[in-house]
Amino acid sequence: MKDNARAMVKASLAADSLALGVHWIYDAETIKSDHGVVDQLMAPGLDSYHPTKKKGDFTHYGDQTLVLLKSVANSGRFDLNDFFEQWKVFFENYNGYFDSATKTTLKNIVKKKGPFDCGSLSNDIAGAARIPPLILSLYNHPDQLIEAARTQTQMTHKDTNTVDAAVFFSLLVVECLKGTPPSEAMKSLSQGRFSDSPISMWTQQGLDAADQESVPTIIRFGQSCSILDAFPGIVQVITRHENDLSGAAIQSVMAGGDNAARAAIVAMVLAAYRGLDDKTREWAEGLNQKETISACLEKIV
Repeated sequence: MKDNARAMVKASLAADSLALGVHWIYDAETIKSDHGVVDQLMAPGLDSYHPTKKKGDFTHYGDQTLVLLKSVANSGRFDLNDFFEQWKVFFENYNGYFDSATKTTLKNIVKKKGPFDCGSLSNDIAGAARIPPLILSLYNHPDQLIEAARTQTQMTHKDTNTVDAAVFFSLLVVECLKGTPPSEAMKSLSQGRFSDSPISMWTQQGLDAADQESVPTIIRFGQSCSILDAFPGIVQVITRHENDLSGAAIQSVMAGGDNAARAAIVAMVLAAYRGLDDKTREWAEGLNQKETISACLEKIV
């Protein structure tokens, strides 16, 4: 379990980096015609949302996951106040993209709001995508994990469904670490703990579309950052490519839109189930922060 728990952190960050070069390109045909199959890390163009980034860097999503990873590693556990302070410091001189949730949260911090009330009302799925470090440190303590997933998400994204999604994916990963197939675990969670949540409907939509090609199905569900669009597409990719981690990440990226958050969550879940495959291991080796990541993983026991 520990090996796969560490693998899911690496895989999630690697998938974010894989999406960097084509992040927020909504025309999937443009991605295919201009870049072919995106199965290698690549630098974003100067006309992209991430012109200051290099090959092997992260989007602003992966950057925040790394901040959380460092906080957990240095604190020895999840400490919301420490993450809050580290997150603030990180964005003081950040030269990457600031999304609306980050801008709103920073404005609220200037107004002297703390970690429990500074968050935006954003329903972007990215708010639920930072969780791999929490799962690594707390997968044996599900009650603590649920609370950590909620509070870290609420710090920037207070939308109820987004917070619930962080809990859903946290518990899903715990089941996958135990060896439960993701499709089986998603069905069980959606019909149990989340039966009264929109998550149940979104999960069923994704499960029902598992026999369809992922890219057009994601486009049909919606490519945007919104959890309403993103959730069923994530479930579909996980289910259709249950035993193909790198293939799932590639399909997530090729579908365009907010492919970074989508790919990060998909890779997290599937790596927890089966560990890294050769391609994903290659991506992880190409990350510019790989030594920092490895050092942090060794600290988290």
